[in-house]
Amino acid sequence: MDAQVDRPTREQAEEAVKTLLRWAGDDPNREGLMDTPGRVVRAYEEHFAGYRDDPREYLERTFEEVHGYDEMVVLREIPFESHCEHHLAPIIGKAHVAYLPKNRVVGISKLARVVNAFAKRMQVQEKMTAQIADCIDETLAPHGVGVVIEAVHHCMTTRGVHSHGVSMVTSTLRGSFKDNTETRAEFMTMIGHNSIRGIG
Repeated sequence: MDAQVDRPTREQAEEAVKTLLRWAGDDPNREGLMDTPGRVVRAYEEHFAGYRDDPREYLERTFEEVHGYDEMVVLREIPFESHCEHHLAPIIGKAHVAYLPKNRVVGISKLARVVNAFAKRMQVQEKMTAQIADCIDETLAPHGVGVVIEAVHHCMTTRGVHSHGVSMVTSTLRGSFKDNTETRAEFMTMIGHNSIRGIG
């Protein structure tokens, strides 16, 4: 978990939003904006709910009765919504997560929860990819872990260079996914190369 910070009160957060509205050039007291500070604060609670989660807890309950299953487990196209820590602009994408179990497996919904726990924070895609892989690797201690994230960054599409139709791909490989070319190739084949078109 990241270090805890001294959080301001809800009232202080709403006052900060009012300050930004005034800085943008509008009147936070006019009818159309009167409820905006409260709405923004509630939206922040949803956008950044991951700060209240410990993703490792999702992986603590595992199952050992798997009939000796020791092949790759892959969860493809896990949708997520995050926010760039540089501009607080949305990052919209999908994650592909795989691991090679060692005596135990975890419920597949828990992998999606891990992804979203890290996504619901102010993020950099490269860091998020590594965080997910490290969490699974350290908690489950499998033979290997693979994570690939493909996402559209709205800090590029709605500001700055305004580049539309561009997605960013990052990957983190641990254990056999990094050391064994056949395992790595199997993972990449299973997730495909065009599975994320149309996420913008």
